[in-house]
Amino acid sequence: MFMNMLADPVVWGSLLGIFIIVVMMGYYTYLFMHNSADDTK
Repeated sequence: MFMNMLADPVVWGSLLGIFIIVVMMGYYTYLFMHNSADDTK
């Protein structure tokens, strides 16, 4: 069951999309926090 899921390109596409979204959210959150810290100085 699990190996069949890993062999399915659609599963990899979904995982890649989710991974990219999480990375983008984390990156923008980091930029927002970093800019906020600079503004308060």
